[in-house]
Amino acid sequence: MAVIKATSSDIAMLGRLMRAEAEGEGELGMLMVGNVGVNRVRGNCLDFKGIRTLPQMVFQSPGGFEAVRKPYFYQRAREKFTRLARRAVNGERTRPATNALWFFRPTGSCPGTWYDQTNTGRHRAHCFFAPTREDCPRVY
Repeated sequence: MAVIKATSSDIAMLGRLMRAEAEGEGELGMLMVGNVGVNRVRGNCLDFKGIRTLPQMVFQSPGGFEAVRKPYFYQRAREKFTRLARRAVNGERTRPATNALWFFRPTGSCPGTWYDQTNTGRHRAHCFFAPTREDCPRVY
């Protein structure tokens, strides 16, 4: 059962985002990107207050994703990525992105915090960061 409202078009968009942001990280890494996106819609906290839909989350400015500036983000969604996006929308969560609102790819080690959020771990090249339960209870 979905943890956020999403149309089939929204899910395809999330799948395209997951591919564009983390295709080199494998299915698990792409699913973690989906976790972060779903958490931003669920959270209604910090930089993501008022974000209620996947399109709002994907195109948020500032605070959105670099992937929307990549041409292949705009290619038709592939079934493989749409299935992964549906898993994220249905609430499947994977550590270290379980409660994360941010991720990025550093050139070296992951910093301990990012935008005042704690590092929850690394998956391949990406570091993930989660807010406190007090700041964003809906992502827990």
